[in-house]
Amino acid sequence: MKKIEMVDLKSQYLRIKTEIDSAINEVIENTAFINGKHVETFSENLKTYLGVNYVVPCANGTDALQVALMALNLKTGDEVIVPSFTFIASAEVIGLLGLRPVMVDVDYDNFNVTAKNIEKAITVNTKAIIPVHLFGQASQMEEIMLLAKKYDLYVVEDNAQALGADYVFDSGKRQKLGTIGHIGCTSFFPSKNLGCYGDGGAVFTNDETLAKRLKMICNHGSTVKYHHEVLGVNSRLDTLQAAILDVKLKYLNTFNKLRYEAAQRYSYAFKDIPGIITPKESTFSTHVYHQYTLKVLDGKRDELKEFLAKHGIPAMVYYPIPLHKQEAFLQIAHQSGDMSVAEKLCDEVLSLPMHTELDLSTIAFIISKVMSFYGK
Repeated sequence: MKKIEMVDLKSQYLRIKTEIDSAINEVIENTAFINGKHVETFSENLKTYLGVNYVVPCANGTDALQVALMALNLKTGDEVIVPSFTFIASAEVIGLLGLRPVMVDVDYDNFNVTAKNIEKAITVNTKAIIPVHLFGQASQMEEIMLLAKKYDLYVVEDNAQALGADYVFDSGKRQKLGTIGHIGCTSFFPSKNLGCYGDGGAVFTNDETLAKRLKMICNHGSTVKYHHEVLGVNSRLDTLQAAILDVKLKYLNTFNKLRYEAAQRYSYAFKDIPGIITPKESTFSTHVYHQYTLKVLDGKRDELKEFLAKHGIPAMVYYPIPLHKQEAFLQIAHQSGDMSVAEKLCDEVLSLPMHTELDLSTIAFIISKVMSFYGK
């Protein structure tokens, strides 16, 4: 058996090598490394895939979040609500812009922020909400958008981990995550469901005014060369990365399906183990399994992780410390209410290998080792 990877990028590359190599060679031959035609082509194709009016590519997912907040014209001290159980970037950009992160607890079943916890945290200073669609499925977007309308707030979706997933409204209508809020953000970090071979990101919106501002901010605050209307940043997607992403976008649904099938095999095997809680799929969201994350009970998470490592199986803890306990936020953030769920998850979560190249024998081996840890 070949070495087991958390994410097997090499095997995925070999699957589509001819197309990837051709796209890379075309960029090199044309030498349009910045803002080449592939950037526009990929943006248009992603726009069509998502069913959104505007896609603005940028340098990475963190930039996407920062540019999104910059486009909203928020003022120093304005509050932005964000879950405490997530990667730091979602809250980091809030603090970097002189805004105040207000951290709230999450749902134990699906790891995501809830509308109930958000509403409890809303004050007269609240201006925006950043729901994070963690591990591959949605936050409660229908309820969150109702809150946003009620309190006149912006919603910036952090969709770095759930690109391709659908939200299912009560009416039965389906809509791609990242296109429901005022602005959606994503990352094309190599390990993402749609990942490039370096850094990359994008913002989405259906609002023409916001789209123009997002594009301007990404380009040094300029729409006309050497004329700068606002303070912006230099954040652009390299042509090489756009060319790679445009190839991989054609396979995104197939790749997400492969992830889902692998997840179902894991969950079926582990469903009767008392010490494990398998991922729960929400009724209002499809799941694209950016991560397959177990909750390991009875304080055995680290022991299981070490056991798997001894058998050549990598497993990761996303995330070991909630944001409200991170030193970087102690002086600038506000903790809204009880954080017991986030703290509990940080002690229990363990992610198993999850990628498009997990073959049946590898999945069976991983399952067998988890089962043996529990004496099954």
